[in-house]
Amino acid sequence: MGLRIGPKYKIARRLGEKMFSKTQTTKFAISGSEGGKTQGGGRRRTMSEYGRQLLEKQKAKYTYGVNERQFSNYIKAVRAKRNVNVAAEMFKLLENRLDNVVFRLGLAQSRLLARQMVSHGHIVVNGKKTTIPSFMVKIGDKISVREGSRGKVLFTNLEERLKTYTAPSWLIFDETQLAGEAKGSPEYGETESGLNFALIFEYYSRV
Repeated sequence: MGLRIGPKYKIARRLGEKMFSKTQTTKFAISGSEGGKTQGGGRRRTMSEYGRQLLEKQKAKYTYGVNERQFSNYIKAVRAKRNVNVAAEMFKLLENRLDNVVFRLGLAQSRLLARQMVSHGHIVVNGKKTTIPSFMVKIGDKISVREGSRGKVLFTNLEERLKTYTAPSWLIFDETQLAGEAKGSPEYGETESGLNFALIFEYYSRV
């Protein structure tokens, strides 16, 4: 019997990237997602510039788990700024989302799980439960696991997992307190995103 490929596998195969935690597996690799060939065995056709731009936008949306409306609003916010590196500014907006910060702190093994942690009320910002994944974390904000959630299965063996994890330099984290702080801004290029934001802005200049 052949492998059953779920929706996320199909999306990752189409985008040509390991977009989800479930696709970072041997099963995904042998399913034909990589290698530059189509399912029929032929070579992929050369992609147009517009196609590359659209693909990059889709990759960014799936990577950060952001819907089209949110994503286009981020684009507009960056465009409204003057004399800035638009790629770096877009990166900062996406990285400063609370769900992403929870992921970057090492509290969750994927952004999807981090989003669920936030939505279900397990995360506290500056002492207040915050259930909005898109909440923008600012310098000085303190992010921690809610006291009543620390015994949840979600956080089982977290201390052990964190021993092999290092958060980006703009975040600090206290493993014993399950609490972190944003001490700076995300530095574009420090954390490898694999995304070409210049192509994304070119796409939105067309629409």
